[in-house]
Amino acid sequence: MPRTIRQRVSFRASPEALYGLYMSSRKHSAATGGPAVLSRKVGSRFTAWGGQLRGKTIALVPGRMIVQTWRGSDWKKRDADSILILTFEKAAGGARVCLVHANVPDAHAAGITRGWHTYYWTPWRAYLRRSR
Repeated sequence: MPRTIRQRVSFRASPEALYGLYMSSRKHSAATGGPAVLSRKVGSRFTAWGGQLRGKTIALVPGRMIVQTWRGSDWKKRDADSILILTFEKAAGGARVCLVHANVPDAHAAGITRGWHTYYWTPWRAYLRRSR
């Protein structure tokens, strides 16, 4: 049974800076340490972590929201793509990222839940500290 992951993470940065951190190939790659290719065009395909993650951008609200299909290279062919929704909102001292990652295959849900923290949120904090 597919799972839905929900996370809310605060950063000392603006919503626009966090949106740009995810949507810029250069910044995404620099912040996470994994090669990423993204476009700010709806309908464009993306890859992250050298192709370990891939999908399609299906909606964008600049500085506020990203919606993508998303799948891991190790998923079974019969697994449907998941849907990733990232929203960026102002919060005390900076901004908050609200993540909803729906339709994640049960076999991958625990690893992906940890992975958002290990491969995104923790490295983002380090990147933002270095960038100040």
